[in-house]
Amino acid sequence: VPAVVDLAAMRSAMARAGGDPERVNPLVDVDLIIDHSVQVDLFRSPQAYQANIDWEYRRNGERYALLRWAQQAFDGVRVVPPGAGICHQVNLEHLGKVVTTKDGEAFPDTLVGTDSHTTMINGLGVLGWGVGGIEAEAAMLGQPMFLPQPIVVGVRVSGALPAGTTATDLVLTLTQMLRAHGVVGKFVEFFGPGCSTLELADRATLSNMCPEYGATSAFWPVDDETLRYLRFTGREDRVDLVERYAKEQGLFRTDADPEPVFSEVLDLDLSSVEPSMAGPKRPQDRVPLTGVWESFIEAFRDRMEPDPDPTEVGRLIDEGGAHGGTKEEPEIDTSRPVDPENAQPVKLNNAEIRHGSVVIAAITSCTNTSNPTVMIAAGLLAKRAVEAGLESKPWVKTSLAPGSRVVTDYLDAAGLQPYLDKLGFSLVGFGCTTCIGNSGPLPDEVANAVQEKDLAVVAVLSGNRNFEGRIHPLVRASYLASPPLCVAYALTGHIETDLTREPLGVGHDGSPVYLRDLWPSAEEVQAAVAEAVSPEQFKREYGRIFAGDDHWNALPSPTGPMFAWDPASTYVREPPFFEGLAPEPTEPGDIADARVLVKVGDSITTDHISPAGAIKPDSPAGKYLVEHGVEQRDFNSYGSRRGNHEVMMRGTFANVRLRNELAPGTEGPWTTHLPSGEVMAVFDAALRYRDESVPLLVIAGKEYGSGSSRDWAAKGPALLGIRAVLAESFERIHRSNLVGMGVLPLQFAEGQSAASLGLTGRETFTIGGLVGGIGPRQEVRVRVRREDGSEVSFPATVRIDMPAEVDYYRHGGILQMVLRHMLAG
Repeated sequence: VPAVVDLAAMRSAMARAGGDPERVNPLVDVDLIIDHSVQVDLFRSPQAYQANIDWEYRRNGERYALLRWAQQAFDGVRVVPPGAGICHQVNLEHLGKVVTTKDGEAFPDTLVGTDSHTTMINGLGVLGWGVGGIEAEAAMLGQPMFLPQPIVVGVRVSGALPAGTTATDLVLTLTQMLRAHGVVGKFVEFFGPGCSTLELADRATLSNMCPEYGATSAFWPVDDETLRYLRFTGREDRVDLVERYAKEQGLFRTDADPEPVFSEVLDLDLSSVEPSMAGPKRPQDRVPLTGVWESFIEAFRDRMEPDPDPTEVGRLIDEGGAHGGTKEEPEIDTSRPVDPENAQPVKLNNAEIRHGSVVIAAITSCTNTSNPTVMIAAGLLAKRAVEAGLESKPWVKTSLAPGSRVVTDYLDAAGLQPYLDKLGFSLVGFGCTTCIGNSGPLPDEVANAVQEKDLAVVAVLSGNRNFEGRIHPLVRASYLASPPLCVAYALTGHIETDLTREPLGVGHDGSPVYLRDLWPSAEEVQAAVAEAVSPEQFKREYGRIFAGDDHWNALPSPTGPMFAWDPASTYVREPPFFEGLAPEPTEPGDIADARVLVKVGDSITTDHISPAGAIKPDSPAGKYLVEHGVEQRDFNSYGSRRGNHEVMMRGTFANVRLRNELAPGTEGPWTTHLPSGEVMAVFDAALRYRDESVPLLVIAGKEYGSGSSRDWAAKGPALLGIRAVLAESFERIHRSNLVGMGVLPLQFAEGQSAASLGLTGRETFTIGGLVGGIGPRQEVRVRVRREDGSEVSFPATVRIDMPAEVDYYRHGGILQMVLRHMLAG
């Protein structure tokens, strides 16, 4: 949606300037897949899917009408309606061509995507990676993609996965290994004899989490497994072209090939992989199953009491749509939208919620739901658990949200979906859901218990990210796990359980039931996959992927080249990026006497900067929505409001787990205005500084901007008046996004940091050397005046890495440059 809003705004600006608005049009094919908006409102119910999609359209119909307009207004834009799946899984299973043709020539398929997990397609032998939405918009309009010549790290794969391990365990191991080695900005390529032991779905899982280990891409060459997967997913018509082209061009991998030459080589022995999870706060923090509880204690030691009193939970009442379900579901008229507020609550009998309780268990995300092996394994484990007499704990919000409709087809064909349903893992939607932060509200009684006792509770999900505050505002610890382990933790209800030694529960015969009793063998899983999954399922589901359901086809369908902006809308507003755009840019000047708005430490993610999840009613964004007549139940999420800059500005640095060192002792969107010393919301402070004509900075540690390729993590700071970000290091996409929005990324000299220089954030900063133009990686001088009047200066590197980016910065942003060129042409 943000990309379409920007393109529509460019057309409006072009028209105001007297140009032809239809010149703003993509020059390359664009597929827009709607997957980020579905939320888990209803769960543990056979009506959950229909209710959640009803609510999705109720909340997002206005945004979706914008996308329907875009589909007819721009050439070459195809829209995949909601409910079809997650973009990366759809790309892997259907859209990816491997080899494409145009004007009688064949060439390798390539792409860029506006989500960092675009790299999943690397598993199919397609080179592609995530970029910021700003950069993607420029690429659509014909701008080239620039990047420095990358270092290529070869990962030599050997051995085979041991029994009892999954591709999830493997990718968490790889993420830990590569993050420790350091692959930010590098390409990774897999080679070696172990490649042939991994199915393509396993490879795609490893490529999917490429952003978590920091690389630009994670490439698997085309080989026999690639061809098998194309047939497996109903694309046998592409196999001959792919095979002949790859072999003719020397791009086809075999085990007999000599080892390629790489800049660096690492070894990955598959036989060394053990059952694992990652958490509680970062995807690279892998822990073996035996160490999960210890990792939780280590992270939350300050909260843990010797004997915390358990919270007795009585009746679970829904919160703004949450629903626990019942064994006997009430009749619901599926011909009209289901109102979760009137859904039947469930009784909890003497349930205990304490530190470490698992309150969310979600089988979610394209990372794992694209892999039939782990999904079938989860279903088989659920079957055995039900047959043994086990049940999910009533305080656990369980959900199943695959990235493709094919998943439910084969779970049904295998006869496994009824067992997942009985454990609460009923279908809630086809989309990102919990992984993106759309886990939906916790039931009232659970939420109240967590808040009243200030409990550190847990989410276990088969996703790819577990940053603080991402999964749910009340969940402090999140662990990434394979789908069968998500089921296992729903049965135990507590992260304290050592799944390798302790029972998951007591069976109907009174005997303890262990994970080893339920875990299916590799042979059982493969037999079930072979029996239940077929190419016909892929052909059937993807044959109707662009059709949409009744909701989609009933939406208003605006026509014409110009979008009609509604000034009363709280979802879609014309952004101010092109207001007052002069024909020529104003040359950048030095940044004088700037104040620090936010000072943070290491591993600050784009979720910290621009959260995607729930909007709190007492936040600046919540207050804005209330002032504009929006009821709290209709707030939706920050992610769904990205078409409204007023909401997103107020949501910048609004993550509930953000710790700004300028507001010590607080968590959330707080800072201290200087020199007044008043503690206030970041947004309010930014407005006050703007009125005082004070430029702003952010000071940060290492890995600033890691995580999602979220363009609002750059747009929001730019609109708040932040002129520069001074950090020890940047993640690739976020650095590019900052430049694309005219915000200057500055990097401390090697060995220096805010701490080593004694910077508190209460100083004023002047950044010189910007007048007269800057060059890539130029060194500038930062002069600091402390509160006592003393001064210090130090060097910093301008992280404008390529000559083209100099022009982006000079124009105040890449889209501003593109629009000026169009107007001049």
